[in-house]
Amino acid sequence: MNALPDPDEVVAALPTDSPAYFQPLGGGRYQPTIHVQGAWRPWEHHLAPVVGLLTHELHEHEKREDMQLSRITLEAYGVMPAMPSTIEVRTVRPGRTIELLEATMTIADRVVVRAHAWRIAVVDTAAVAGQEVEQLPAPDTLPDWEGMNVWSGGFIDSLTFKEVPGHGPGRGRAWLHTDHPLVEGVEVSPVAAAMALSDTANGIGPRQSPAEWMFPNVEISIHLWRQPERGWVGLDGQVMWGPTGAGLTSTWMHDEQGAFARIEQSLTVRPMPENL
Repeated sequence: MNALPDPDEVVAALPTDSPAYFQPLGGGRYQPTIHVQGAWRPWEHHLAPVVGLLTHELHEHEKREDMQLSRITLEAYGVMPAMPSTIEVRTVRPGRTIELLEATMTIADRVVVRAHAWRIAVVDTAAVAGQEVEQLPAPDTLPDWEGMNVWSGGFIDSLTFKEVPGHGPGRGRAWLHTDHPLVEGVEVSPVAAAMALSDTANGIGPRQSPAEWMFPNVEISIHLWRQPERGWVGLDGQVMWGPTGAGLTSTWMHDEQGAFARIEQSLTVRPMPENL
């Protein structure tokens, strides 16, 4: 793809009559809907549902009940127009106890995202399991939060938020939930559903107004030590910006049982350009 598509045409082509984020077209191809819209540009995919979709394809690839996803990393190669995509998955390193998978998302003949995921063997370690991450207050004890109204786009509009005490600039603490299925007509795994909310971590505690500063993440890495339960997802993170345009968002990811994963996002920080 040598030239960017016309933004108005991309938005006009997004289905508005589906509750899902993606409609399956067969053969690893997907049509995004209005609910994938990005927070800075309405004609782009928000990375969060893309993370969920790629996790879904990785989870289903040569599926093995004796294996579990333990780390998922996505590298975003730039602009991701909200247009039909093709996802391809391959096993890079097969194995009996560990496997490395790779997935790519292609839009208009250009690879826009590349993901790698480790699968590890399921072993009974319940007797020694433990963690020391602070548990968040239950979402049903907290008030609704309207603070995400600083963001626009169909993806953020599709979510419900609860504010956790201690939230503030550079400190994101919130529960979030969606009633929208990730893929139309498909019940995806709990891990794919949770990962579809993971990239929201960079937006819940911004250090500065997103109307004045851009700070998109160029990648996202999620390390899981437990498979999540379906439902509300809690995010408890910190946002650090350096003096030369680099940043980092580091977040604990929770379900209602407690923390189950760690998210790291590398940011590129810069003043908002006049013409985005």
